[in-house]
Amino acid sequence: MRADGQMRSARWAISFADLALLLLGFFVLLQASGHSSTQVLNGVGAQFGAKPMAQGENWRADALFVPGEAMLTPAGIAKIEAVARHYVAQGASVELASAGQDSGTARFDSWDLAAARLGAVARSLKNAGLREDALVIRGLDQRAEGASGQVIRVIPGRRSPPH
Repeated sequence: MRADGQMRSARWAISFADLALLLLGFFVLLQASGHSSTQVLNGVGAQFGAKPMAQGENWRADALFVPGEAMLTPAGIAKIEAVARHYVAQGASVELASAGQDSGTARFDSWDLAAARLGAVARSLKNAGLREDALVIRGLDQRAEGASGQVIRVIPGRRSPPH
């Protein structure tokens, strides 16, 4: 009788080990997918009824800014104003993030340049009509995925409350 009771009480350990191995396998799969981890997460989430993550735009900073500076070019200003008009018309918020860095100059090191450029994009969106409470700055990531230089990510957020 004692052996049967011990077997029954050890069944939870087998279930727990199965769960742990399943989770480990999922994270190995997620890590192995590399830059497509967002797609994997969206696919898994869709199976459970989750909404997919919003896909945004990636802008190369060197296409928006004067080289080595945090000053927007006229083409950069026009691009940002067009995006701001789109989000203002939809009543949506915007999340900004930065990945990677351009090489620094005498005026800015690479960290300062990346931060100043991210701030310049945020100010330009605000000046183009996007409300400050509809703008979220997520921060700087020094690692650029597969690209050299800084990339500004503009990700649509939720609809912002009317003001």
